[in-house]
Parts: sequence; structure tokens; C-alpha cells
Amino acid sequence: MKQFTQYLAGLAGAAALSLGGMAQAQEKEPIHFALLQDFTAVYTFVSTEYNQGQQDYLRMINETGGIDGHPIEPIIRDTANEPQRGLEAYNRARREGAVLVDFFSTPVSRAAVNRVLEDEMVMITALHGRGDASDGETFPYVFPMMATYWSQAAVLAQYIDEHQGGLEGKRIALVHIDSPFGREPLPVLETLAERKGFELRNFPYPSPGTEQSATWSDVRRYRPDHVIIWGAGGGQQVSVREAIRNGIRSEDILSVVWLAETDARNVGSRYMKGVKRFEAVGTGTDHDVLQDIIQYVIEPGHGSGPMENVGSSYYNIGVATMAVSVQAARLALDEFGAPLTGDKLRRGFERIDGFDARGLMPPVTLTHEDHQGGGYGRVSQWNGDSWEPVTDWFHAYQDIVWEEIEQDAAAFREGR
Repeated sequence: MKQFTQYLAGLAGAAALSLGGMAQAQEKEPIHFALLQDFTAVYTFVSTEYNQGQQDYLRMINETGGIDGHPIEPIIRDTANEPQRGLEAYNRARREGAVLVDFFSTPVSRAAVNRVLEDEMVMITALHGRGDASDGETFPYVFPMMATYWSQAAVLAQYIDEHQGGLEGKRIALVHIDSPFGREPLPVLETLAERKGFELRNFPYPSPGTEQSATWSDVRRYRPDHVIIWGAGGGQQVSVREAIRNGIRSEDILSVVWLAETDARNVGSRYMKGVKRFEAVGTGTDHDVLQDIIQYVIEPGHGSGPMENVGSSYYNIGVATMAVSVQAARLALDEFGAPLTGDKLRRGFERIDGFDARGLMPPVTLTHEDHQGGGYGRVSQWNGDSWEPVTDWFHAYQDIVWEEIEQDAAAFREGR
């Protein structure tokens, strides 16, 4: 709680600076984005860096003229990953004029789906929430905007098939937290096992993932050719340590997107060398948009958090979410004019075509039908010091992914 209090104090200072800068350069009606996230409970391993990236990107936009002169004013509140608290924060933000909400919490965003559809409020659910929300016809106001977990599993499987000796005849172990999130890749991997002729076995471990020794003893006896680890936070660190301790080569360990620089340092940077992961967004500061943030926000001393986070995996994901959202707002204002509403913003999202945040992320195209954006990503490898891409951006087996999307979306429609 002390850490979150300090973080909020930093945000308050950044907001005051931001508003001062906006007053000098912009006089048009502000646009409100509600960033109602979990800073104190489950998602703390990622939320502070993620939100810092969002804040700094929005500050950079304001410092360079806003969106056609409209400043963006973020509304930031803690939900503690509690659906009821999240909905209360949402109702308050909506009264304050928010046209977009990002809960960055699967439980809260799932609880809010019906509400945002009724209210015509855009909800972004990058790397969390419902995968079937990719179906824009069923979920017109929900935008995953990045590869769902189904698409991530497909990318990792294709990487093994094309770059690690093929899938046919191999043994693949999925080691995952025993939760809906942990089980999410199973349908795609099971279908691929049938099509590609490999053996798949899943090995769940209990939440929160701090104790996995018995699970990895079972994995060792299975003697897999490759292991896909599917957890988050400290559980991922445990998985990497246990995998290597049980004789799995680091080169044969592949992870969902939730494996970051902090995890590598805690495991041991050299010890983790060779481990691979799905990557949704580029890392480091060697990107044009990061250089702009450094020039207009960090160097003048207006950053919303520690300098060492700038360019990290989770910071850059936050930057990317706001880059897409700002692009959608810009397109909406250009096409439909002010004031910006949820419906106008939705249509702005659906006009995004090949947007890559100046090379930070794979090109994203969003349509009325597809709110995922194609399911693109790449595989990166920990080289002992940083994450290094080992593929270009690509997507995989989207026919299988969309079977899952359409099946779950149909069930949602029937249950409403």
C-alpha cells in the first residue's frame, strides 16, 4: 500500500505538470481516458510499469499539441482487481465524461462487458479479458487490439514447428497456473496436436504459483521436447527455475507474454539465457516513439515513474495501448468532429489500418468484424542482458483461433 501511495503521489505531480503544459498550448475540450486498474492486489507485477507507459505517452501527446488541440486527461483509480469496485470507479468516470476505459484486469473487464455495451463506452482489453471480444459484431465497444492468448499459443506453436525441429512426433508440455487464464491456450494447442501430429500434455499447478515442485517432477518424468509455461508474475519465475532444475534446456522453454526483464533478473540473467517468449510490443528505447517520450517527457523531468522502467516490456505495452487509442481518437475527430463520444471513438478504432506506433508494435488493422487486429506477434529470446527478437512479426493458425472466437461469442450472444 505504501508503494501505491507513493505511485499515486507521483501521478498527482505528473498530472499537475501535464495540466499546466496543456493550459499553455491547448484550449479545446479535453478528452478523458479512464485508466481504472489494479495497483494493490493481483496485477501489481505489471500494472505500475504499464500505467507509467500510458501516462508518459499521453503526456508526450499533450506536450506536442494534443489531438488537434484537444488535451487528453487521464482518470486514474485503483480497483484492487475487485469487479464491484471497478464498476463503481467506472460509473464515476463515466459521469466525469470518460469515453474510454482500460481496467487491465480480466475479472473486472469481464464484469463490465454488458455495461460498456449498453453505455456505448469503448473498453480496451489488450492482453487480458475475453478473447472472443475479438468478434466486433458481438462486442462492438470492446477492443482486445493485440493478440489474444489463443493467438499467442498459435504463434509459439508455429515457432516450434518452423524453427525448433518441427512439431510432428514431439512431446509438448503445457505447464500452467490452474485458472481460466492458465487453461486458455488448451483448445488451440489440442487442435494443433491433432493436425500436426504431436503429443500434448498439460500440467497445472495451484495458484498463486509459488509452489510448483511436484508439478515439475511430473514434467521431468514426461520428458518433453519443449515446454510452454503459462503463468504470470512470480509464478513465471518459479516455472523457469523449476524447469531448468529438472533438466529442461532453457532453449526449449517458451512463455506466454508475461515474462519480463524483472523476471530475468530475479531468476538470474545468465541462468535464464535462451528462454523464449511471445512478444506483443518491442522493448527498449530504440524506437521513435520512445525517443519522443524521452525528449518531451523524461528529460524535462515530467515522467510519471522511475526512469529505469522506461523501455521495459510492460512500460512499452502501456505506451502501445495509448498509441492505438490516440490514433483511434484522432481518426474519429477527423471524420466525425468534436465532441468525441464513445460511438465516434468506436468507429475511429475500426478505421485503424496498418498502424504500428512508428515501429513499436506489429501493424494493427481493426475492422467492424475483427477487434483483435490480426493476432500478430513475434518470438523473442533472453540473451543474458535483454530480450532479442528471433522472428519478424507474424501470426499463425488464425483459422483455429477464429473457431474459438466464434464459438465463445455465440455462447455469449445466447446467454444475454
